[in-house]
Amino acid sequence: MPVMKVQTGLRLNESVYDKIRVLASLDHRSINNMIEHILQSYVEEYELENGTIIIDTEE
Repeated sequence: MPVMKVQTGLRLNESVYDKIRVLASLDHRSINNMIEHILQSYVEEYELENGTIIIDTEE
């Protein structure tokens, strides 16, 4: 079953973008997939330290 994904625009500092591009290449990922992986890792680490993030679905 396909995963629903939200498409979003993202502005990055050029040097950060270049470094992510290199990291993605080293990890055999697309830049988009690398950014998604980095963000997912951050959220998981945050939740381990602070508990589950509650999402208000009424907004």
